[in-house]
Amino acid sequence: MASAEPGRASSVTNLLSHARGGPTALRIVLGTQLRRLREDRGIRPEEAGRAIRASHAKISRLELGRVAAKERDVADLLTLYGVVDAPRRAELLELTRQAGSPGWWQKYSDVLPNWFETLIGLEEAASVIRTYEVQFIPGLLQTPDYARACIALGHPRETPRQINRRVELRLERQQLLRRRCGPKLWAVVDEAALHRPLGGAAAMRAQIEHLRELAELPNVTIQIAPFHLGGLATAGAPVTILRFMEPDLPDIVYLEQLNSALYLDKRDDVEDYMAVMDSLCASAEPDSRTPEFLSRLSFPDPPVPGAGPA
Repeated sequence: MASAEPGRASSVTNLLSHARGGPTALRIVLGTQLRRLREDRGIRPEEAGRAIRASHAKISRLELGRVAAKERDVADLLTLYGVVDAPRRAELLELTRQAGSPGWWQKYSDVLPNWFETLIGLEEAASVIRTYEVQFIPGLLQTPDYARACIALGHPRETPRQINRRVELRLERQQLLRRRCGPKLWAVVDEAALHRPLGGAAAMRAQIEHLRELAELPNVTIQIAPFHLGGLATAGAPVTILRFMEPDLPDIVYLEQLNSALYLDKRDDVEDYMAVMDSLCASAEPDSRTPEFLSRLSFPDPPVPGAGPA
């Protein structure tokens, strides 16, 4: 008979009541718990799949937290794995119910691809988000006008309404930085992004002022990677690393591409990117110099066509 695993049960209980426990994180934790129970009993994925009238591929997706689990399927798996302790079963079934609930971002499903939905769910659960950007200001730090210019650039075939929906989604994502239990954001911005006047001079002046205000928040650290550094450890590629307090949630590296993204959670991969990020942060300007650096930036309005000298 499988044990009640009081330490792990306590961990799940804490997560269910924790402010950062969104459905994406809960699915990953549930999958980790199910995989651990299956492996402890020496049951192969094929056998587990048959117990819920599915393939071993579905078991793999469940255990990776890629899909929501049905309560009936989890109940059958718990029986197969010998989990008969009533409180333990009730806890895991409650975890299943909460993991299947929609996140706030579901209302943006018309403009939200599945691969990006995962990132939003992980941001909700993260305790620390570390990110490096070279082309743009990170999305969590953008003003509405700057965000609109970025989104229009990346989605040239979308309608104004679709672009506005994406801007609304980005702004709602940013609210997590001002929550009482929000994550710590540690962002390194390449100087190139600060000189590229997306949205025009007025939009960039407002964006720079916005960065100065955000840098004063206790949970936000902003560093600048200046031009004089030369080559950078990331070779110019944007990187985001998400860390979690929940032990069943591994650190995850997010690598965004044009129409897809990679999520890396293998320890060797994460440690490689963590070392790169540490090196980048050590090379960049200290965050104490960020306000001064930003104050030196200037975005004058373009001259009026046809206007001569005063």
